[in-house]
Amino acid sequence: MLGSNPYPVSVEADYQERFSFGGRFLWLIKWLLILPHLILLPFLALASLFTTIAAWFAILITGRYPRSLFQFNAGLMAWGWRVSFFSYYQGATNRYPQFGTGRKDYPAQMSFEYPERSSRLLALPFVRVILALPHLIIVSFIQGMNIGAVRIPGIRDVLVLFALLALLFTGRYPESLFAIILGMNRWSLRVTAYMMLLTDKYPPFRFGD
Repeated sequence: MLGSNPYPVSVEADYQERFSFGGRFLWLIKWLLILPHLILLPFLALASLFTTIAAWFAILITGRYPRSLFQFNAGLMAWGWRVSFFSYYQGATNRYPQFGTGRKDYPAQMSFEYPERSSRLLALPFVRVILALPHLIIVSFIQGMNIGAVRIPGIRDVLVLFALLALLFTGRYPESLFAIILGMNRWSLRVTAYMMLLTDKYPPFRFGD
């Protein structure tokens, strides 16, 4: 449970004000450091596709999201968020992301409130896509999009680049950019969780909690 958090998907991260002299250069090779994660996560994402389909059938039949499938999909999202926070979706820590779906002791965290009941109506794909369409449009501007083999950077990509360049030259990650980028990632991840049926609560149109 998330206590007083008003939304059942919480996306949080710890701000690190200063980096060591060597640490400020690490982001230049993080693409290489995260290769083991990039090898594993696509296979797990494929597995998550099947577990989400299985959960969808279960919701339509029973009105419940099986807890074991929920924990797997939620844990996989949390794993991906750790990798994103370390690498180029935020790049705000040099602490290497842990492998696995159940880890909690990391500067970037996702928490999920398990729904005891799920709506059969909202589980219908066309209903959920139509409802989420405004968010999907906004998120496409936030995180960019792929058109064929070409990736169009999003607003977040540009802000992360500015933040990492500031880190490179000053040893500090700008706190104002940290908050904005975290809010963008929070918005994107909540929409993803909504589309994966992990919550029926409509995502808020805001960066914060």
